[in-house]
Amino acid sequence: MDKAIFLDRDGVINKEKHYLYKIEDFEFIDGVFDSLKYCQDLGYKLFIITNQSGIGRGYYTNDDFDILTSWMLDKFAKNSITISQVECCPHAPSEKCRCRKPDTLMVENILQNFDIDLEQSYLVGDKDSDILCAISSGIKNTIQVKTGHKFDLEQSKATYVVDSIKDIKNIIKE
Repeated sequence: MDKAIFLDRDGVINKEKHYLYKIEDFEFIDGVFDSLKYCQDLGYKLFIITNQSGIGRGYYTNDDFDILTSWMLDKFAKNSITISQVECCPHAPSEKCRCRKPDTLMVENILQNFDIDLEQSYLVGDKDSDILCAISSGIKNTIQVKTGHKFDLEQSKATYVVDSIKDIKNIIKE
């Protein structure tokens, strides 16, 4: 079985901007390449699970999301980082789908394609809904970063809380 890092996108990989879909507006969080390369070198598979309600709200299209995702994956590849799968929930919250975090369908979809040991895996997110998705999915280790949405530190259910993704190297060791 493989161990994995499940990553939210906005606020974790890139700076949080409302309904981000344009390449020119995308800014990687400082340290993301070093941190993900470090995790990959430790043997972790990397996955992105991202709510993109801007699609369901009509602010941008699936094609817009796909173009930005291809560009982002190319930037990772140029830094010798492989993202094994990207899962996206395109629905607005009012649609009550099963894929929108904190629901677990995006993780379940990845588990259909990969044999992942959830006890040895991590989820890195910036919202409480990310952490709840991990807990409901059986992902044992959760890291909440402060670079995205504001959250109540005392109410966080995350195993660890760090300033940004560059700090996960202090937690993930093997």
